[in-house]
Amino acid sequence: MKAYTFHGPGHGSWDEVPDPGIKDGADAIIRVDAVTICGTDLHILKGDVPEVAPGTVLGHEAVGEVAEVGGDVHTVRPGDRVLVSCISACGRCHYCRQARYGQCLGGGGWALGHLIDGTQAEYVRVPFADLSVHPLPGSLDSKDAVLLADIFPTAYEVGVRNGRVGPGDTVVVVGAGPVGLAAVATAKLFSPGRIIAVDLAPSRLDAAREMGADTVVSAEEEPGRLVEDLTEGYGAEVAIEAVGVPETFELCTRVVRPGGHIANVGVHGKPATLHLEELWTKDVTITTGLVDTSSTPMLLSMTAAGRLPTARLVSHSFGLDRMEEAYEVFAGAAESGALKVVLERSAA
Repeated sequence: MKAYTFHGPGHGSWDEVPDPGIKDGADAIIRVDAVTICGTDLHILKGDVPEVAPGTVLGHEAVGEVAEVGGDVHTVRPGDRVLVSCISACGRCHYCRQARYGQCLGGGGWALGHLIDGTQAEYVRVPFADLSVHPLPGSLDSKDAVLLADIFPTAYEVGVRNGRVGPGDTVVVVGAGPVGLAAVATAKLFSPGRIIAVDLAPSRLDAAREMGADTVVSAEEEPGRLVEDLTEGYGAEVAIEAVGVPETFELCTRVVRPGGHIANVGVHGKPATLHLEELWTKDVTITTGLVDTSSTPMLLSMTAAGRLPTARLVSHSFGLDRMEEAYEVFAGAAESGALKVVLERSAA
């Protein structure tokens, strides 16, 4: 089969690799019908995630059809159309029993495209299939469903829910990439008073407005002053960091009010300075976290009912065999205007 393989920092290619097979009774083999590229994949290619070994197939988001299951799989069977979650869960360890699947100690957590071969391939082996794939309603389009593998659960759980967004709050989302835009959409579920989106790219600020942001501002135009003006000097109750660079994290610390929450979602490849000399009196809560995907069934139901604008984030579509071109478009988002790219087996 063909798959997109990591060959070390700066190098990846669409290669011929061995077909995956069942290794454990809890495994499922999924024929990939739709897959995406994540910003985390770009971090891996930059060398920011050193535990990814050369030769690993990348990707952790997909929709497909069950091709084969191990003898211990009971919730899906060959022919079922499923969502492949970015997080695998053994279901037995200390953290899984608390629904903290991202911290799984039994061989799960973020494994796909990280510690084992991932989803940017024609077929993928998914461990712990009973908890790691989700049957899809027949009416749900692949482009809607695939964004629930990672982007929307991450934005909702690590951004909105960790940030404790509530009615009437001022919420600042720093970074209007796919996760930031999903944070805008899912923050609206809690009736905040105002959502402010910050980014450098005008096209992404336009997308933030379409997703429901009340105000947008370029990162070059003193967003801290705008937040201060809009909140009568108090600052935002919630600041969501959705980029993963020191400057955007520090911007969040400047716009949050005393007693507020900073929810860091972005993947950081470099250390960020924590200015405790300024923060210690502000009673600010800072959260980080890997998504658990415990919210995926709920988000799937909402999407099937037309309550989440998932497919609006898809800016480019490709055939699966155009993976290298799709990577170029996604990595060059400043020029291409790419938000989320989806590659489909059936696309031309």
